[in-house]
Amino acid sequence: MTDLNVLYESILGGKLEPAVAITEEAIVEGLDPQMIINDYMIKAMEEVGARFECGKAYVPNLLMSARAMKGSLDLLQGDISCSKGKVIIGTVQGDLHDIGKNIVASMLEGCGFEVINLGVDVSGEKFVEAIKEHHADIVCMSALLTTTMSYMKDVVVAIEAAGLRDKVKIMVGGAPVTQSFATKIGANGFSENANKAVQKAKELMDAN
Repeated sequence: MTDLNVLYESILGGKLEPAVAITEEAIVEGLDPQMIINDYMIKAMEEVGARFECGKAYVPNLLMSARAMKGSLDLLQGDISCSKGKVIIGTVQGDLHDIGKNIVASMLEGCGFEVINLGVDVSGEKFVEAIKEHHADIVCMSALLTTTMSYMKDVVVAIEAAGLRDKVKIMVGGAPVTQSFATKIGANGFSENANKAVQKAKELMDAN
């Protein structure tokens, strides 16, 4: 009998090989993939996120846990029918910072979202194209510079001009970004770290 608590602990501890091994056992045993994901894998990622928020885990822990989660998720992907939502994420045009954005992307993916990572220096047109192509539920924009965060408003305008504003929720984040700025440009949500980004994304999906 496969002990899925080992999977939970492996993801929580950022241990890729044991996580993959126990997932393979669970598949052979015929256990329900959605149950494995919801009851063990996502809960492990939520716990590491909570530890990060209260200072008991750090960026390397998040990345290692996300890596272990992805290794297991890749094995189960063909057997799962749906995700919590589809997210487009990117660092806005003129900004080449991607570490924080990649942590948020990893956490979202680890907590059950399908994530399309557009990378850095992403124009409004590219965000719009990705929304159309992937039928996204949420768009996440990141900026680390005060000089580039103003471009987030341009992206919002581009999304509105394409007639897509009522089809997607918009989230923003990054060191200089604040809740008041998010409200000013018409974003639906703001987060100051990866764990809060996941929480906000879940709230936005639940509100749909």
